[in-house]
Amino acid sequence: MAKRAFNVTLPPDLAEMVQDKVASDSYASESEVVSAGLRALERQERDGAETEEWLRRRVVQSLADPRPSQPAEEVFARLRAHHAAQ
Repeated sequence: MAKRAFNVTLPPDLAEMVQDKVASDSYASESEVVSAGLRALERQERDGAETEEWLRRRVVQSLADPRPSQPAEEVFARLRAHHAAQ
């Protein structure tokens, strides 16, 4: 993959964070820090999309469930009791 140069202007706090990462030898260069940050953003967006799709499927399943709804108070009481027993 060919590399491409960009000029990036960061707010002082982020620029300091990048410099600190390089100074601590966590990364070899500012470019590595920015690349790692962009990869983390990509992962977060992908994971968020997967979670959103999972939630959508669960909502559809829940709405299609013929069983009667349960009052929230009862559900939370059972959850509190379960966690207290742990």
